[in-house]
Amino acid sequence: MPQQGFYGPISDDVWQRAQKIKLLICDVDGVFSDGRIYLSNAGEELKAFHTRDGYGVRSLLTSGFNMAVITGRQSKIVEHRMTALGITHIYQGVDNKFEPYQTLLSLYNVTPEEVAYIGDDIVDLPVMSAVGLAVCVADGHPYVRQQAHFVTNLNGGHGALRELTDLLLLSQNKFTSAHGMSI
Repeated sequence: MPQQGFYGPISDDVWQRAQKIKLLICDVDGVFSDGRIYLSNAGEELKAFHTRDGYGVRSLLTSGFNMAVITGRQSKIVEHRMTALGITHIYQGVDNKFEPYQTLLSLYNVTPEEVAYIGDDIVDLPVMSAVGLAVCVADGHPYVRQQAHFVTNLNGGHGALRELTDLLLLSQNKFTSAHGMSI
């Protein structure tokens, strides 16, 4: 029988996978942001990040989960935002995301089944196919959505990451304590 999450029903398979997760690895463009890149006349790159995603990241980190970011682009904005959120392992300008994924397995001493990855495009598939919980944002590439264990109801940059952090916290009975609630 599916579990009921805040954003809709969660299959038993996804719920069981989420219960095992210790490390969440995220893509940036299309996950933390809506995937659009704004460039000023001076060539400065701008991105928008959703505060709810940021709160979800902080809640996950303070609940004992580990997080990392692997992105194909290089950006000072990403470095600043991820550092501000408390994410210390930030891999930027990466063509082959599988290499830092393997490094993270060793660094955090976790098995693939204990890792979740959230992405939105074809470049994310090598890691997604290796982890215990592969997640695609709602507006991700159609082929990537087909390959994912779970597709968020929300789009990238619009709360999709928060949807996943809430799922992880709920599945491990850490949601209320993560948010300073007692029920």
